[in-house]
Amino acid sequence: MFNSLSGRFLVLTMVFVMLAEILIFVPSVARFREDYLLARLERAQIASLALLADDMIAPELEEELLANAGVYNVVLRRDEARELVLSSPLPQDIAATYDLREAGPPILIRDALARLIDPEPRIVRVIGSPLRDAGLLIEVTMETAPMRAAMIDYGLRILILSAVISIITALLLFLAVRRLLVKPIKGVIAHMMAYTQAPEDAHRIMQPSASVRELREAEEALQEMEQQLTQALKQKERLAQLGGAMARVSHDLRNILTSAQLFTDRIEMSEDPTVKRLAPKLVGSITRAISLCEGTLAFGRAEEPAPRLTLFNFAELANDVLSAERLAIGEDDVSLAEDIPASLMVRGDPEQLYRSLANLVRNARQAITGSGEPGEISIAAREGEREWIIEVSDTGPGLPPKAKEHLFQPFQGGARKGGTGLGLAIVSEIVRGHGGTVTLVDKEGCGTCFEIRLPMGDVA
Repeated sequence: MFNSLSGRFLVLTMVFVMLAEILIFVPSVARFREDYLLARLERAQIASLALLADDMIAPELEEELLANAGVYNVVLRRDEARELVLSSPLPQDIAATYDLREAGPPILIRDALARLIDPEPRIVRVIGSPLRDAGLLIEVTMETAPMRAAMIDYGLRILILSAVISIITALLLFLAVRRLLVKPIKGVIAHMMAYTQAPEDAHRIMQPSASVRELREAEEALQEMEQQLTQALKQKERLAQLGGAMARVSHDLRNILTSAQLFTDRIEMSEDPTVKRLAPKLVGSITRAISLCEGTLAFGRAEEPAPRLTLFNFAELANDVLSAERLAIGEDDVSLAEDIPASLMVRGDPEQLYRSLANLVRNARQAITGSGEPGEISIAAREGEREWIIEVSDTGPGLPPKAKEHLFQPFQGGARKGGTGLGLAIVSEIVRGHGGTVTLVDKEGCGTCFEIRLPMGDVA
């Protein structure tokens, strides 16, 4: 029980209530002592007035008056005359004098604590003001033992009452905490356990219902987290299915391309000038396709293998990409341009970077073609101080807001109807594998502009 939130809250409540009662206990006992002494002064004053009314009073009656007042002697000062009104023998000398006329709360608390600590019975003198201005002052001598006993009895009753109040208060708070906090928290825990059994089930997502603001905020945060997790699991499942499908397709496609590669060997032997010019490009394209299929089969999933870094001429790579894209343009009004130094050498994996550029150029061509307007696609590259900077830009309509929100995310970053959004995800993964970055930048006069930065590393 004490390891639970409600159990610890119960114990802390009892401790704090008892602490508050103890802080109240000390001034309460001090006030009780003051009232006790004032009561003795009042009784002594009544007894002295009875004696003043009749000077001839028997010693037995005087002793009875002193016993009722609980004092030994009574001194009354009236008209500047100090008069011993009632008296009896003192069993011991007077130990201390207390003047209640000038005593403030700190002095009363100090004297009360001193009396509780000291168990020895003593004789003390108490001075106070008479009631209803019946004189200048009244002074009595009395024993401390009965007063200390009364103070202890009063203190015990206060402590017992405090304990009862603290227990009742703690129980009420315990029940309130269990109702308002512990029960809703247990409900959230039960929901989380149920959600973990089938996180892909959207029906198990938390529906906030708490009326307490803090708990509702926690439930809303949990709901958002579960929605994102469920979506991520579904996306992961789709990617896994896509990976399996790609592996099967790549297996069959590799066999087909291998056969096509055998035919290209025969084509290269042709004497036709056009065939001789196009044959190397055809062979290169088929070789890249076979390499891609083998890489997919080797890993059996959609992740890119580690790049094989080599120094290569980037202008030649970009020219191959644009040449392949010219064949796909056909009769569309799309022009291609490049701004790359002929001697620019880049360190990277040529096959993977070819795929990255091809995806970006293909996306740009499809965007321009879909708009129905003419446009231009350009590849530019330059060498910086510590990195190579590559830009692929177009004059098309640009990316829609939804595509910008989920840029580089598979199945979500598609810019055209029917697109999967895998192209940009592949580009991002390849560039990250090279230690670089790819970002969408704003450039005047461009519809879309992607900037790739590849670190030079030890090449510099």
